[in-house]
Amino acid sequence: MVISMEMIKGGVTAAKGFEAAGVEAGIKYADRKDMALIYSTKACRAAGTFTTNVVKAAPVLWDKQAVEQARPVRAVVVNAGIANACTGEEGYECCRRTAEAAARALDIPAESVLVASTGVIGMQIPVDRIEAGVEKLAACRAAGAEAGNVAARAIMTTDTISKQAAVTFTAGGKTVTVGGMCKGSGMIHPNMCTMLAFVTTDLAISGPLLQKAARESIEDTFNMISVDGDTSTNDTFLLLANGMAENDEIREENEDYEAFKEALLYVNTCLARMMAGDGEGATALFEVKVVGAANRQDARTLSKSVICSSLTKAAIFGHDANWGRILCALGYSGAQFDPEKVELFFESRAGRIRIYGAGKAADYSEEEATKILSEKEVTVVADMHMGDAEATAWGCDLSYDYVKINADYRS
Repeated sequence: MVISMEMIKGGVTAAKGFEAAGVEAGIKYADRKDMALIYSTKACRAAGTFTTNVVKAAPVLWDKQAVEQARPVRAVVVNAGIANACTGEEGYECCRRTAEAAARALDIPAESVLVASTGVIGMQIPVDRIEAGVEKLAACRAAGAEAGNVAARAIMTTDTISKQAAVTFTAGGKTVTVGGMCKGSGMIHPNMCTMLAFVTTDLAISGPLLQKAARESIEDTFNMISVDGDTSTNDTFLLLANGMAENDEIREENEDYEAFKEALLYVNTCLARMMAGDGEGATALFEVKVVGAANRQDARTLSKSVICSSLTKAAIFGHDANWGRILCALGYSGAQFDPEKVELFFESRAGRIRIYGAGKAADYSEEEATKILSEKEVTVVADMHMGDAEATAWGCDLSYDYVKINADYRS
């Protein structure tokens, strides 16, 4: 289904009724904003997906319970710098105190407050600073794009850019907005979604359908990115819907539901691509499109295998058309295919070139290939000639700076 969408500027405050803020709380950083707030003037239905890592941070456990219990949500409090992971009972108590502080400052139930953290694992969060930060956030929360911008910057850790996207579409004759923000640069290899992502909408929709849309959307977006192969303890995707667009509530999988799914897919795709391209030390976004696969699962498996290949990522960094590494990554993915049928192409703004086919190297110019690989966004197209399924995955190149960043991350 193709719907009419309008891409607009903004993020979590683009939809009606949502406000945001960002402040300096001194959680770990001394010279930047490190706490953010998302607030809805009306109670929201909430959906979410969370890390599949057995080791789950305290905020993940807190939010997971809230989503499973279908609690109405009014606010999300986020801190950067310390992950509140592997922190025992004290870590969970920090979540409770954060929610209670937000409840006091915003005059809402503590049960309606979600929390999220990102940063160093194993450190305890100074709860007094969190509580003071919550008061500051509540006092300066605001609607509008600038408040969303501030919040998006406040949740960054090693990110080099803030990440936001928003669209509008029509449902039941009403204009509906979907907007979101995310953060993530390293420890990115989600098995649910991303490091931290928050999407808001003013759509009126039932809780079960909201959750279904969230789960399906991340399969083709956040679950198709990788920076370094590490699945975080804190991966959280939250989707909040406050119904303030005043459309007739979506209670079945009708045309309005499909329109919402497409809008959500667009926003999540934008955010996922930005995250992959901003991988720690990255100089290029590395995209892999698999077409002609036997089935959808094979296409996903094949494309993600290539973007996860350290050797291929290093070749992209060096602008080296080393197609053997790509073919090798396809071969160990677990998907079955005929190597003699595969065709490989490089493409970017600088052009498109066929590099492999019929079981051997194609007749191509290394100079032209290097030119194509020197762009900021580089795509590998793998035509498997096994069927009509396709999928796209996103990653980044592997540079010297990735090691430098992670060698001294805790300090």
